[in-house]
Amino acid sequence: MSTIMQSNIRTYPVIPIRDGVVFPNTEIVLTFGRPKSLSAIEASNSTDRMVVLSMQKTPHIQDPLPTDLFNVGTLARIERLLKTDGEINALVKGLSRIEIISYEGTDPYFSAKIIDLPDEAVQTDEITALVNHISNELKKAVNLGKSVDFLSYMNIMAGLSPSEFANHVSAILDIKPVEKQLLLESRNVKDRLAKIADYLTHEVKILEIERKIASKTQEKFDKSVKEAVLRERLKTIEKELGEEGETKEIRELLDKIKKSAMPADVEEKAKKELKRLAQMSNFNPEASYVRTYLDWLVELPWSVSTSNDVDTTIAAKSLDADHYGLKKMKERILEYLAVMKLKHAVEQERVKAKETEAKEKVAVNTTSDVKPRKGNTPTILCFVGPPGVGKTSIGRSIAKALGRKFVKISLGGIRDEAEIRGHRRTYVGALPGRIIQGIKQAGSKNPVFMLDEIDKVGTDFRGDPTAALLEALDPEQNHAFSDHYLEVPFDLSDVMFITTCNVLDTIPPALRDRLEVIHFPGYTEEEKFHIVRDFLIEKQLETHGLTAANVQITESALHIIIRKYTREAGVRNLEREVATIFRKIAREVVEGKKKKQIVSTSLLQKYLGPAKFTASLAEKKDEIGMSTGLAWTEAGGDILFLEVALMKGKGSLLLTGQLGEVMQESCKAAMSYIRAKAQDFGLAEKFYQNLDVHVHVPEGAVPKDGPSAGIAITTALVSALTKNPVKKDVAMTGEITLRGRVLEIGGVKEKMIAAHRAGIKTIILPKNNKKDLEDIPKSVLKDLKFVFVEHMDQVLKVALVNPLQSEEEVIPHTVPQPLTAQLHS
Repeated sequence: MSTIMQSNIRTYPVIPIRDGVVFPNTEIVLTFGRPKSLSAIEASNSTDRMVVLSMQKTPHIQDPLPTDLFNVGTLARIERLLKTDGEINALVKGLSRIEIISYEGTDPYFSAKIIDLPDEAVQTDEITALVNHISNELKKAVNLGKSVDFLSYMNIMAGLSPSEFANHVSAILDIKPVEKQLLLESRNVKDRLAKIADYLTHEVKILEIERKIASKTQEKFDKSVKEAVLRERLKTIEKELGEEGETKEIRELLDKIKKSAMPADVEEKAKKELKRLAQMSNFNPEASYVRTYLDWLVELPWSVSTSNDVDTTIAAKSLDADHYGLKKMKERILEYLAVMKLKHAVEQERVKAKETEAKEKVAVNTTSDVKPRKGNTPTILCFVGPPGVGKTSIGRSIAKALGRKFVKISLGGIRDEAEIRGHRRTYVGALPGRIIQGIKQAGSKNPVFMLDEIDKVGTDFRGDPTAALLEALDPEQNHAFSDHYLEVPFDLSDVMFITTCNVLDTIPPALRDRLEVIHFPGYTEEEKFHIVRDFLIEKQLETHGLTAANVQITESALHIIIRKYTREAGVRNLEREVATIFRKIAREVVEGKKKKQIVSTSLLQKYLGPAKFTASLAEKKDEIGMSTGLAWTEAGGDILFLEVALMKGKGSLLLTGQLGEVMQESCKAAMSYIRAKAQDFGLAEKFYQNLDVHVHVPEGAVPKDGPSAGIAITTALVSALTKNPVKKDVAMTGEITLRGRVLEIGGVKEKMIAAHRAGIKTIILPKNNKKDLEDIPKSVLKDLKFVFVEHMDQVLKVALVNPLQSEEEVIPHTVPQPLTAQLHS
């Protein structure tokens, strides 16, 4: 056996191939240019013209080593040579599959010992079936457009042996070189044919997909050509009929322009653009832009408006049905609607008179233009208030009361002026601004248009959106609002604009000047109770699929929810708490645990968990160095305690409790006032030099600011310095000056309600705030005693338990023990 094997071993030159495989029984033209390849060809020419062709494992290696070549290759004979500049083109024919055993030399070319690797071929029915299947798939591939050399195809179909058939088909497969190398290395003909069948089937599927894509593309092209030919014929026919240039689309747009009742200048612009469109080819990309522009022009409600008949009685009922409280706001809105109604009536009379005058002038061959006076909207309303108090929803109610369409756009976060005015048509994808889009959406030229969150408009390099709003919100200018996209004026004078915001500080002065501000205060506890009982419960029952037969919340439970589970100016969180209860009850109903649940105060912890807030209550006893002040917050009013402690020191004033700059200045002003009047309070002239005074306002995590705690701070300081307790049931609010004058403050309504809730009996208020008592509910007024003051001396007479000592009774210059007070909740 070893003798036979030794006789089969031969030595031949080896030529590396970068990225291809030569199969036995096939012919191929190769180009050689590397020095070792040229040397190997010259050596083979001097003998039997036989070479071994082996593929490189990595194609990009310029000078491969023996280890860079696959061991299995093809023994081939060089049939013909054609030498060119530095290269040789050779026609080679593969003879047999071989395996390289070892390399004999590497310079000037590779030479190696090889051994033949004959096929393991046994003719079986399965092999015959595979050959037939591959032949059919190859025919399909050729029919689908696979590029195959004609002679190669004829050889394949000429009835070759299975081994030769496999080699020929492998050579024409569109697969990776590595996959071809695996086919070459496979000695089992059956396995090789099975792999070839898989590769060829996949290739046929790819060709079928390509054929479908090509077919669809051709159909589109044929359709375009057909349409172009038909259009040319249609133009010829229209020319013969005298209708040249008027296609069906152009005629439809012209009809829409006439029916839209545009102003004369707008109609002229639209017809001009329509003429341009008629002269354009459909393949012109600008045609779609012009068509879109005309669609916007004809779809805008140039003359469409809803009825302006305003009935203030019906409007009042509609507002009361949708919103509880807000009495002043509703009165202002109804006044606004009444003015609108009167102005509309006067305008109608004026137009009729002008029309009569015009007819008379026409009779004597004179001309006169009758145009309605612009600026029908007296002013622009601006609703200001904390979140959740009903600013947006009352806008809907106004539209409902007027019988008008309602449009709302949110301006929060807008930083681009084009969002308001639109983009110029030169930009791709240009559109009108949000105002014109809203008018189109409403389908009416006089909707109620709400601009929400106007205080949250930003500014950056793209422009200032608030500047663009100036024209839209100015009754003297908005009858000819100019949108960059439309390029024609649109009349916004009939639009009722309403803006909303949380604060006025961020609105530019020029824009704020155009707005009539209506303040929405936070709801009182009593108002919240009525809102949740009369509105929110019914709404949430419907939302959760429940009825009054499933659940009932007691009035006392509602008060606890308002007081201890929410702290807000509006009612959004209150509504969420009610929804939480109803969700849990809905689950109980579905699971069949309970048919009806009455939610009392004892069940609130089960459904809502422990209370989230504690109500501030008045002190239980008179305290030295502590006074009760009143504060306003966005969530309503609250009481706060001012604590003063005296310690041995060097005359410093320590302020804690996260006090703002204004409140810190109030503390300093109070201290200066006391030092200036030390003798009047019975204090030594330089009492402060050996004292450190610490002023603290509890709930240190909550920021506090404002001047209204001035008299409360002063009272607490005087109490601590004179050891005179402050009455526990007296609360006060007011700003103090260095001369002791008490100045007017704001937020009186909210502060009085908070004092009433905390159990305060006497309120000290600045005299100038007496007018603000009109806004306070009567149920609160009847339980409180009000003392109106102009000077700090009057405050101290009411607030302190004991009258102050006379000037002769000077307190010794000693340091009292620290006096602190506990905040009760």
